[in-house]
Amino acid sequence: MADEVKTAAEAGTPADPARARALRAMGEAVAASLPARAVEEILLERGGHELVLRVARGALLDTMVLLRADPRFAFEQVMDICGVDWPERAERFDVVYNLLSLSLNQRIRVVVRTDGAAPVPSLAALWPCATWYEREAWDMYGIVFEGQTDLRRLLTDYGFEGHPLRKDFPLTGYVEVRYDEERKQVVYEPVTLTQDFRNFDFLSPWEAMTTLPGDEKVHMNRIEGPAP
Repeated sequence: MADEVKTAAEAGTPADPARARALRAMGEAVAASLPARAVEEILLERGGHELVLRVARGALLDTMVLLRADPRFAFEQVMDICGVDWPERAERFDVVYNLLSLSLNQRIRVVVRTDGAAPVPSLAALWPCATWYEREAWDMYGIVFEGQTDLRRLLTDYGFEGHPLRKDFPLTGYVEVRYDEERKQVVYEPVTLTQDFRNFDFLSPWEAMTTLPGDEKVHMNRIEGPAP
């Protein structure tokens, strides 16, 4: 039953034209309230159900203050901050902010770009909970947040090297962790894959069964002919 309950966006149903126009009008109102070129692009995604603003990195704080404080928008909550890695781009990382307005029942997504070296302004002063998300983005992608005073790793272990959600990070990682019974401690060692050259059979159980019980009777009937 749960699989049958889908939003219009998940089902691929185009948004109502009036709804799409309202979202675009909100995006244009945000852009008009900010300095020129602060909003680089206004997009309607997922069939026109979701408003996305691509914002210049230097204008991020002004944009977020406007979205939170202006009663026309009233985005009181930041629901998520995450990264996306596009290694083929010069500015390879997207930093994605998902905001929610409970009072107006609306959502918006704000996206900025960075190359990993240029810092992105921290939102911890506006939303203290942003510290958690920014630490995660730093840990997973290496995105630096200017003004974040607690930029520590969050999900990886102490002394971890690299950022595991970057597309150029090896799937196996660099080290493996195990408990050494003789040394009575956790040890870190280079990754060793003992099954590098193992052959795997990816056939499903049904495809792998070429002969089923009872098939021999059919074959015998074909050779000898049916019983009189």
